[in-house]
Amino acid sequence: MTKEAKDAGAMESNRVIIFDTTLRDGEQSPGASMNLDEKLRLADMLAGMGVDVIEAGFPIASPGDFEAVEAIAKSVTGATICGLARAGAKDIERAAEALRPAERKRIHTFISTSALHMKYKLQMEPDDVYQAVIDSVTLARKFTDDVEWSCEDGTRTEPDFMARCVEAAIKAGATTVNIPDTVGYSAPEEFGAIIARLFERVPNIDKAIISTHCHNDLGLAVANSLAGVVNGARQVECTINGMGERAGNAALEEIVMALRTRQDLLPYTTNIDTTQITRASRMVSAITGFQVQNNKAIVGANAFAHEAGIHQDGILKNAQTYEIMTPESVGLAESKLVIGKHSGRHAFRKKLEELGIDLAADALDDAFRRMKALADKKKEIYDEDIVALVDEEVRDNDQVKVVSLQVVCGTNGPQTADLTLEVDGAEMSHKSEGAGPVDATFHAIRAMVPNTAVLQLYQVHAVTKGTDAQAEVTVRLMEDGKLVTGLGADTDTMVASARAYVNALNKLLASRDKQAPEALTA
Repeated sequence: MTKEAKDAGAMESNRVIIFDTTLRDGEQSPGASMNLDEKLRLADMLAGMGVDVIEAGFPIASPGDFEAVEAIAKSVTGATICGLARAGAKDIERAAEALRPAERKRIHTFISTSALHMKYKLQMEPDDVYQAVIDSVTLARKFTDDVEWSCEDGTRTEPDFMARCVEAAIKAGATTVNIPDTVGYSAPEEFGAIIARLFERVPNIDKAIISTHCHNDLGLAVANSLAGVVNGARQVECTINGMGERAGNAALEEIVMALRTRQDLLPYTTNIDTTQITRASRMVSAITGFQVQNNKAIVGANAFAHEAGIHQDGILKNAQTYEIMTPESVGLAESKLVIGKHSGRHAFRKKLEELGIDLAADALDDAFRRMKALADKKKEIYDEDIVALVDEEVRDNDQVKVVSLQVVCGTNGPQTADLTLEVDGAEMSHKSEGAGPVDATFHAIRAMVPNTAVLQLYQVHAVTKGTDAQAEVTVRLMEDGKLVTGLGADTDTMVASARAYVNALNKLLASRDKQAPEALTA
């Protein structure tokens, strides 16, 4: 074997497959629902940044989930499209049907293997679960050569039983075997030992890729995933911004940048174009309404900010004194293009490209008009202002839109809101009183678009500095067990509040025909 062949083999053996489950596990975050258009744009972005496998959804969960997986399978190329399925035949057949148009497709089937889950969740004996592993993988292989099997609650599974099930899954045709830390219970040394033990005990393990799927309940999802890689795993399941059930999943951006930054300890590679990480993070935030905390690693607003004088002095002398990676490496290049009230459409489009924002022609026109209006109110327009400005254009708010709002508030009262909405293309107006201007505004919306949603969260923060800063409002609504999150931005906090409520309401209206799945993997 030539040196070049040896080097190529070593490089391939050290490549980590990135399996993104933002569209499936990420969407299970309460309030993080996405519509079809949003899922398609997000899937296209994930494929473009080099994600190897995109878990597009859980086809049997609802007609909407099936439609989304099928649409992504038809239109997205460059990545393997994956559909989730429980061990039952109906789930697997439904996933196969949704994935049929895909250029490259994978069925991901799973069953619980811990004693706790088998007794209380499945109410099945271990031998029956073992047989279900064989039957489910065998059936899935009839539809595709690319089959992944997961042992739900793997980190609390008895080691010998796990090894037995993994061996059976591979023998039945699984090409990837995933070990989930379903409840985020494991610690790095422990999780690494679980992966290492499988390599010792499973005789046919060389015939499959071993994967990790770690939850963040103890804040250890990324550390556990990396421990898995060090001990032989070559696929990591993760999400943009670490989204997911409860405390979320291992964050894609943290996994990828840890591997890139610490090559001395982690000599592994991925196929991810890291310069698209910031764009991906912003798109997920805009679509789901889930803001990224300021001190979030890699993509938080403060990730590359330096306020302490000693830090600033060091950075000015040599950036490496306090930055272990460059802002440019994650797509945060310094902008030379200043946007203001005299800026033209071409400059505005160029600025959006710098920020990783891609708008259709109509949405671009609307965003440009709003930018001009904002420029008349603010002295300086920051990048954060533009990101907040176009959030409503990125989201699909076509059923109900805010047209105008006038409020009266103060110590004497009464507090009133005179609101005009566009509902299904027709304008309607209503004036309401309330305990304050926000309450009055929300009463007016409910009068025109009746609903039984309960307000779970109302939150305001300034997008940038100054008294003329845009307010970004987050509204979380719950109706019949369905939780949705809406965002709205404007220099007027009341207008931002109305837009946030309407954004959440649109998501509720779009999801009323969807049925929640019985149970999903972690």
